Amino acid sequence: MAEEDREPEGHVISRTVAMPANTNPNGDIFGGWIMSEMDIAAGMLAKQIACSRVTTVSVNTIHFLRPVKVGDTVTCYGRLERVGRTSMELKIEVWAASAMEKIESEKCVTEATFTFVAIDDAGKPTPVKR
Repeated sequence: MAEEDREPEGHVISRTVAMPANTNPNGDIFGGWIMSEMDIAAGMLAKQIACSRVTTVSVNTIHFLRPVKVGDTVTCYGRLERVGRTSMELKIEVWAASAMEKIESEKCVTEATFTFVAIDDAGKPTPVKR
């Protein structure tokens, strides 16, 4: 399947607009801001799956595929890849659409795999309740 024909994997977790305060020295949106948006989205999904508090334990294979511009609509999609006793592996994709285009024209700009652990109120690992 051609990259242009690719569809987002998972469901929409969050959507926001890239703002000027989030730019790097080149004028594109800073990769750290994108990573933060992904971690927030992954945390929301992990919490829903685990039905408990969660914490990020790793981010694997993050790929920055295209730059994001100021004004772009940025959407985080996510899905559960694997669940263990206390951990979850989530695939998060970030898709962006130009401010001057329809949201349907969005393209994948970043993707990564996040691992979260379900924790109790004391911060200790606890089984994923699913």
